Amino acid sequence: MQNPIVLVNPAMAIGSRYYAPLVACFEARRWAARALIRRGFEEGQPRASWHHDWSYTDEIADLAAAIGQAREEHPGRPVIVLGHSLGGQIAAGQCIGSDGPDAIVGIGTSTPFFRNYPHAGVHLIAAGVTAWPLTTVFGYLPKPAFGAPGARTLMREWAGWALTGRPPFPVPRRIDVPTLIVKLQADPYAVSAATDDYVERFCDPSLTTRWTFTREAAGPEGTTDHVRWVRSPEPVVDRIVQWWSTQSGSLPAPATPSPAG
Repeated sequence: MQNPIVLVNPAMAIGSRYYAPLVACFEARRWAARALIRRGFEEGQPRASWHHDWSYTDEIADLAAAIGQAREEHPGRPVIVLGHSLGGQIAAGQCIGSDGPDAIVGIGTSTPFFRNYPHAGVHLIAAGVTAWPLTTVFGYLPKPAFGAPGARTLMREWAGWALTGRPPFPVPRRIDVPTLIVKLQADPYAVSAATDDYVERFCDPSLTTRWTFTREAAGPEGTTDHVRWVRSPEPVVDRIVQWWSTQSGSLPAPATPSPAG
């Protein structure tokens, strides 16, 4: 089996360019990789506004299209989606709802339900409660609100999830492909209880491996920060490569697109 192609699905409010060190690290190990766009946060593309809005469903469709494109461009190569934070939520929605990738890696991903966070999740309650009035007045979520400048519908859906614990997409089944969940030590945005909730809600226990990226493993040049780990990703990438080597031998060959015509 050929080495995989990794599709990096970015976190909330982070554009694809930020993931250049992560893409380069995979490519140094002879894997293919690309960072997908994050709507509203790419240079030269429209920002969220009254006239430019989108939802979780739109983001899930974007990921499905990227998976299909990767299969066409790299026939025979397994496709792994690496979802960072929000990107992992979208990966779950895509994989559960339709034909997904050959594997998922979730890093710093969790559910935003306020009850899973310390101090009664006050910060999430505040973010959830203010999302509706702010998006009603401005047509999008303006700075300095969390996730800003965010799309009206997506941020309202996120807020609903934070306040009620109900995902903004159907969950008819669990993720049915090998899944690696990477917990960043002392990550305040994806605390242990919220990561546990993600795993229990979306993941098949028999297909799921969990690993905590510790400060010791990060080394003096690295970090387990929710966002900045991307700048020195070598230990995480090495763990993903090691994990995949234990998974790939028992998997069927990836689907090859049928020729047109």
